[in-house]
Amino acid sequence: MKGQSRKDIYAGITVDIVLKADQRTGKLTRGVVKDILTNSQNHSRGIKVRLVDGQVGRVQEIIN
Repeated sequence: MKGQSRKDIYAGITVDIVLKADQRTGKLTRGVVKDILTNSQNHSRGIKVRLVDGQVGRVQEIIN
C-alpha cells in the first residue's frame, strides 16, 4: 500500500520511508511510526512521519 493518504497511516504501523538525504537515491528506511507530521489528508510525495528512532521522512510503502 502506498503512503500518500493520511487516513492509512497511524502511530505504531510499520512503514518504509525515504529520508531527505536519500531522496536522490530512493533508498528506503524501515521503521515504526511515532508521529505524523503532514497536516493535509493527501500528499503526492508521501505523508511525512517521524519514526520511533527519531528519523523523519516521507512514507513510500506501508508494510502489512
